[in-house]
Amino acid sequence: MKCFGKSEKPGTDSVQKEIGLKMSKKENGEDLTISKPVPADYKRRRGDRSDARYVREADGFHKVMDLLFPTRCNNETYLSEVFDLGPVKEYMAKKNAEIEGIEDEIPYTIFHFVVAALVKTITLRPKMNTYIARGRIYQRYHVSASFVVKKYFGDDAEEGLAFINEAENMNLESMHEAIRKQVKFCRGEQKDSSADSMDLVAKLPYSLVRFVVWACRQLDKFDLAPRSFIATDPYHTTALLSNVGSIKLNAGYHHLANWGTNSVIVLVGKKQPRIFFNEDYSFDVKESIELGITIDERLADGYYYSRTIQLFKKIFENPELLEEPFETEVEY
Repeated sequence: MKCFGKSEKPGTDSVQKEIGLKMSKKENGEDLTISKPVPADYKRRRGDRSDARYVREADGFHKVMDLLFPTRCNNETYLSEVFDLGPVKEYMAKKNAEIEGIEDEIPYTIFHFVVAALVKTITLRPKMNTYIARGRIYQRYHVSASFVVKKYFGDDAEEGLAFINEAENMNLESMHEAIRKQVKFCRGEQKDSSADSMDLVAKLPYSLVRFVVWACRQLDKFDLAPRSFIATDPYHTTALLSNVGSIKLNAGYHHLANWGTNSVIVLVGKKQPRIFFNEDYSFDVKESIELGITIDERLADGYYYSRTIQLFKKIFENPELLEEPFETEVEY
């Protein structure tokens, strides 16, 4: 694969030291590899997986449904939502003014706010951080996100994927810093260790390649795959994002995959003016973005998803809420 708390407000340095960066690589001698440990206050039980606990309290309906409809790709729900960019752009200008002139900094973008709002939403809506494997529901120990990074804009440019792990411990500032490090690394000359492995496997005879892929699927199915094997796999994160707006595309549908455990994919569309109606049926034209969201429908019911979208809207259109730790509750 290519390169792809509720306490004090977390500072960038302290959070990075605690959570690290989920990549099997090194930068300037610093180890960016991170495991996904079981929380200290939880004792693993039989049936748990390395990154999630088995939800034994699930009701009978969901336990049976997960067996009747066993594959993720056959249980997709697609949602398309449009959001006003006015409040975020105003707040973003303030944040960029604070870091103007600081060496090696990157400006805040709309994408930073989308990732931060999504992570905070998932943190506060725990069913969005579950997945189904072998007919069982699992609750992840941590919130994680991955997103596409283009080395440069060109037809022949490589794509990479960056990772943010244990993101529930962050806030907007520490998320911005983590993304900065990930983007810098992915656009560098270093090559992800998993890319070397994929290149090696591709040189084998086709029959052996098929066997290796089959073996990998079995290891993943029974949670026997080593952490290093899936450390740079976006399909083992809570949410996979793609900022297609950066290449002038509208948000659309993206399928889930039966490989891995990822159950939420978000496409971020390009900015464009749209009509927003007021309660008195008057309207305003505002700059906005569209999100295309694909979810495994087995995780929750429609009401839960509706409330989740309402929470995301509240957070995204009130970006000052992102200054607090993502675990901080929000009324909506």
